[in-house]
Amino acid sequence: MSDQKKILPIDYTHREFNTIRGDLLQIAERFYPDTFQDFSEGSFAAIMTDMVAYVGDQLSFYLDYNVNEAFLDTAYQYDNVLRHGRALGYKYTGRPSTYGKAAIYVLVPASATGIGPDRRYIPIMKRSSRFTSDSGLNFVLTENVDFNSPENPIVAARTDAATGAPTFYAIKAYGQVVSGYFSRETIIVGAYERFKRVEINNSNMAEIISVTDSDGNEYFEVDYLAQDIVFKEVSNRNYRNDNVPSILKPYLVSRKFVVERTRSSTILQFGSGNPSESNVVADPTSVAMDIFGKDYVTDTTFDPTRLSKTESYGIVPSNTTLAISYRNSSPLNSNLAVGSLNKASNPILEFEDRQSLNSSTISTIVGSVEVSNEEPIVGNVTNATTSEIKRRIFDTFPTQNRAVTQSDYENIAYRMPAKFGSIKRCSAQKDPNSSRRNLNLYIISENKFNKLVTANSAIKNNLKTWLNHYRMINDTIDIIDAFVINFGIEFVVSPTSGADKFELIDACVRQLQTKYKTHFYIGEPISISEIYKELSKVRGVMDVVSVRVTGKSAGNYSGVKFNINRNLSPAGDYVIIPKNAVAELKFAQIDIKGRIR
Repeated sequence: MSDQKKILPIDYTHREFNTIRGDLLQIAERFYPDTFQDFSEGSFAAIMTDMVAYVGDQLSFYLDYNVNEAFLDTAYQYDNVLRHGRALGYKYTGRPSTYGKAAIYVLVPASATGIGPDRRYIPIMKRSSRFTSDSGLNFVLTENVDFNSPENPIVAARTDAATGAPTFYAIKAYGQVVSGYFSRETIIVGAYERFKRVEINNSNMAEIISVTDSDGNEYFEVDYLAQDIVFKEVSNRNYRNDNVPSILKPYLVSRKFVVERTRSSTILQFGSGNPSESNVVADPTSVAMDIFGKDYVTDTTFDPTRLSKTESYGIVPSNTTLAISYRNSSPLNSNLAVGSLNKASNPILEFEDRQSLNSSTISTIVGSVEVSNEEPIVGNVTNATTSEIKRRIFDTFPTQNRAVTQSDYENIAYRMPAKFGSIKRCSAQKDPNSSRRNLNLYIISENKFNKLVTANSAIKNNLKTWLNHYRMINDTIDIIDAFVINFGIEFVVSPTSGADKFELIDACVRQLQTKYKTHFYIGEPISISEIYKELSKVRGVMDVVSVRVTGKSAGNYSGVKFNINRNLSPAGDYVIIPKNAVAELKFAQIDIKGRIR
């Protein structure tokens, strides 16, 4: 056979059954014309050709599949996308839940004088209280609700038929609820095993509440097994004064686990510590680092990180029974219309001095609890698609869960849970008077009336504890109160022909109230041009003649004296606000004044 006859071009793009079979037939007809001549469907040559093409098609498919699933961009399988996400720092949260606000009512007996409720019987509804709807959907209270808060409305609910004096008062309070119900599963754990994995086959799990063993030991969920500090919530006894429900406390843990979620199950991954040997706090005399390569000793280096860390990444449960409590979320629908949440299935009430109170009266109070949602509870409870998971992974990776830039500190401050204090606005600025990496974190809080107020010491202490977990070791942070600059708006508009002047003024005021319903950011200027623009949108305004921003500092205002005219921009189109201050239109009903020309 000549060299020219042996040459046969190979098309490497042919990787599926029909094209591979066609190439095989071409080779057989060209190089073996005398050996194989019958390629009909029932012939031996056709069978062999089909079998080889089938094997080639299978190998090609799995090669493409493995290559595609090895990269996040091309991965298709849900669990493989989640694996890539875990490697890049993304934490899949499992089944989504819907959140909403519920109005909760309770009856409290009148005081001995009949004027107001008996304060001894005003309860605190504990989180984990359960409510249901007529359709059978379950919701759980996510925060403690204090009915003794001064902002709660109180009305006389029952009166004495003979005297007309109130016998019971109704108190209304609000609490945040989340869809789902609690479940509990027990798992028997055998002998000690390094890096033990415990799997719960439940695709509707939203979050793990607690993990304890039969010996009473509690296991804590952490972001990674090398983490040995968690933040525990401690009730704040001074809650009524500083409006901070909980105090943030760091807690050193040796029993811990990380959660790995797939589409159909949840896996608890433990470390490798043996419970009979592990000790989370090391002996200081044994944590000196050995110096290698010297035949003499001058000094030894102390490694302080080994005081609170071990190489075992936590103690593994062994020869015990794990009790795992978790919250399930409905896989179908957890949305409710207004008023649909109307049953208090399991209210948990706590009284300040229960032992000294009448038990029958307490039973009456517990039985009087009612609930209703004044707003619809809506949300998406379906699992995210692979495309959505990929987008979240790409967005999560750059953050790295650390604080390096000024924006990082602001992001982490806003991420502090609201139960540890309300941070309404914050701004991180480099300290101009410091030669080191010192940052000034200006913060401002808000009160129950949604007005800006100075953050109290409880909020600042919680924020300090929260930031210490993320900040760079050579960064210093000063938490400073931001100044509040109250202002008012005066405007003059020209109406169109036939427009009612009084209705036009009211419409202009409502337009500006809506515009400035959201608080300014720290250092954000007051745009006068935006005020002109908003007023020009009002139907009936032919022309905006003038707009003037005025300062407010006396009476119920912040007291900060700020000269508006001296801080106007050169063009006069906005008011410059210092970087350590925030503007506020405090009383929009009286601070916005207008007239017609």
